[in-house]
Amino acid sequence: MKMLAVDGNSILNRAFYGIKLLSTKDGTYTNAIFGFLNILLKITSDVEPDSVAIAFDMRAPTFRHKRYDNYKAQRKGMPEELAQQMPILKELLGYLGYTLVQCEGYEADDILGTLAAACTKNKNECVIATGDKDSLQLIGDYVTVRLATTKMGQADSTLYDTETFRERYGIEPIQLIDLKAIMGDSSDNIPGVKGIGEKGATQLISQYGSVEKIYEQIDTIDVKPAMRQKLIADREMAFLSKELATIYCEVPVCTDFDCYKRGETQHAEAARLLAKLEMYKMIERLNINADGAATVSENGLPAAPAPMLVVTELEEMLRTLDDAQDAVIDLICRWEGDTFLRCAVVYDKKVAFTESRTIFNRFLKGQWKIRTENAKELHRYSFINRVPIQNIAFDTLIAGYLLNPNSTNYTLPALAANNNAQSFELKGEIPEAFDEMAADCAVFTSLCDKLAEEISANGQEDLLYNIELPLAKVLASMEVIGFAIDKEALTLFGKELDVDIERYQKQIYEHAGKEFNINSPSQLGDVLFVDLELPAKKKTKTGYSTNADVLDSLRGKHPIIENILEYRKLTKLKSTYVDGLLKVVHEDGRIHSSFQQTETRTGRISSTEPNLQNIPVRTEIGSNLRKFFGAKTGCKLVDADYSQIELRVLAHISGDQNMSEAFRTGEDIHTQTASQVFDLPPLFVTPTMRSRAKAVNFGIVYGISAFSLSQDIGVSVSEADQYIKGYLKTYSGVKMYMEDTVAFGKEHGYVATMWGRRRYLPELASSNHNLRSFGERVAMNTPIQGSAADIIKIAMVRVYHRLEAEGLQARLILQVHDELIVEAPVDEAEKVQQIVKEEMEHAASLNVPLIADAKVGTTWFDAH
Repeated sequence: MKMLAVDGNSILNRAFYGIKLLSTKDGTYTNAIFGFLNILLKITSDVEPDSVAIAFDMRAPTFRHKRYDNYKAQRKGMPEELAQQMPILKELLGYLGYTLVQCEGYEADDILGTLAAACTKNKNECVIATGDKDSLQLIGDYVTVRLATTKMGQADSTLYDTETFRERYGIEPIQLIDLKAIMGDSSDNIPGVKGIGEKGATQLISQYGSVEKIYEQIDTIDVKPAMRQKLIADREMAFLSKELATIYCEVPVCTDFDCYKRGETQHAEAARLLAKLEMYKMIERLNINADGAATVSENGLPAAPAPMLVVTELEEMLRTLDDAQDAVIDLICRWEGDTFLRCAVVYDKKVAFTESRTIFNRFLKGQWKIRTENAKELHRYSFINRVPIQNIAFDTLIAGYLLNPNSTNYTLPALAANNNAQSFELKGEIPEAFDEMAADCAVFTSLCDKLAEEISANGQEDLLYNIELPLAKVLASMEVIGFAIDKEALTLFGKELDVDIERYQKQIYEHAGKEFNINSPSQLGDVLFVDLELPAKKKTKTGYSTNADVLDSLRGKHPIIENILEYRKLTKLKSTYVDGLLKVVHEDGRIHSSFQQTETRTGRISSTEPNLQNIPVRTEIGSNLRKFFGAKTGCKLVDADYSQIELRVLAHISGDQNMSEAFRTGEDIHTQTASQVFDLPPLFVTPTMRSRAKAVNFGIVYGISAFSLSQDIGVSVSEADQYIKGYLKTYSGVKMYMEDTVAFGKEHGYVATMWGRRRYLPELASSNHNLRSFGERVAMNTPIQGSAADIIKIAMVRVYHRLEAEGLQARLILQVHDELIVEAPVDEAEKVQQIVKEEMEHAASLNVPLIADAKVGTTWFDAH
């Protein structure tokens, strides 16, 4: 028989400090709970125990505190972020069937020792899981210890048995007590003998065996006089320290093996709590029936799920829908890429399944409202197959994202568990191909209702129904249309880069006096800091650091540095943007990027496979990549972008009179800021002054510090601090906005954009200064950046519909932050230029003008 004895406090601490702070949207911290479960599951899988005991400390003083007032006196209290998780973990472990054990007056270590002693007595195996080395003293014939750690967020442990311990410490496990008696233990504030550390203590215990034997022959032991004097002076402390370090093995707790056999999992309760903690994958990993969370009535008793009839007469369902007024159907689909595989249709507590594309198309074409799990997928299918969709009225993916932008899981099981959606019981025969869809069908109707209610309660109807849902169609259109690229010219550009790369490579070899792998940090480090003897910044276990910051600091110290920096820039350009783009050119000669609507916490759209929003523009050679993106034959590109949209949003939201007036009169905002901060007429503002004012303008809403600003503009910290203070004095409305927004975030746990898009900020309540400061910076910036993101989305929808309404062939093909690109026939280009500018400038009503600049060109480079 085998028992796993877990040191609950120690494992929880390891998890908390080993994993970055995580929290749910309501501010409940979860990193320690998540890490604890990972460690527990990993060790349980490795050990395969017959029983599991999880021991916890109690807040009351132990016998050690009563014996020595200063025991653990230096320890700070448990951080609030960790303390908040302790009762939740205990509740969850109870639902999972684990037995928790604690005893007033004793520590968890003592409980582990008691259980280990009982196992040894009965010749049962005991495995102790802990993050504390104190328990190593318990190792014996029947007892092993697994020292748990969390590395890079992953659970790990090191197994210690008697032999392993001997190899590591050179003494027997039980002698760890004597070792601590001499050397002390700063973590527990065990004093030991002053002036004798681990090395000296280990030599003493290895030679004489124990504290008692050392003091029995204290006058004759073979040590230097100074050490003997230290031992004599602290004799009393040595014996007290041994007493404090000794784990007590007779705690009055149950030692019967059967007391700790794992009980039945309470599925409904565990699923509900894990869903509240937003640990959806953990629900799957623990094999918990998540549906149980939805089948509990208000009084806490199991509720019988309502029935949903499985029907096979799809034609009958369609006829019923044709006769229904304001019908709403729920559509759950499965795809392989853009290819339709199968779908389920839920209507009036009936569900129908089909793999027929013809029938699927008929459901799409109807006049009824459609609720689905991914509107963009349906729109892509619509565009590719030319099947018109009348009315997509709801999308669980988008709604789930708006309600909890901090999450990373918007699957139907996760959303259903998190929102306690009611699960219907499907009555009738489910075709085998649809087995895995059945659970989704059972909760989908209730889930849509629950999400819609919360969207309404949050005041986010406009955001969902008038911005995000229409945008899904626009993004699908952009993905399907794609962006034309000159593959031959791009290939030639890549070859030209190869020539330049080879030239820099040769120069690097000449400076180094040998050939080596320039892409190898260790080889490059040896060349720079050993061969060429350049000043090294830092060295790790793997060698010298050669990152960008290090190389940048070495500019001017040797010509090889400039060569390496150019080499790196060109090789990245070649591999990421030339080779990378060539790989994803479709047969139609266009690149079809995927636009993600639910990825960023600020509400911005992101682009993947490839990321066209990341085409470099800061360097001349990088911006030249835009020359290879162009309009198809007979067309032009219309490229429009907003002028200083985030600063205009800031002026509007803050209501700052000086900033608003500058925008209303058309003054250059950076010159105006410099004029105010430096107390000079605008004509006397130098380019350097304007540049510094610009840095403050853009940095201020990101909560830029004086130090960061000083690094950005190359001035002293005190000078940068004066710029910031001057700015906030000039724009007092901005200062008030920043203070009020942080205060609102702290009170409500979130901040919001002009359209009610929320970002939850549990960091604002953190006791950790760095985390709290991060939360404050995000709180100040999110309403600005998020509102700007909402405005560009509104503009995209307006441009799309205007082009459609006026019967134009022009189509929106790309969005890059504040920039929109439309591909238009040559004879439409001028009109489209005017339309795009108008719709962008009227996308929002601010107290300052929204300005968009629109240009026309054959390539992206020409039009920008």
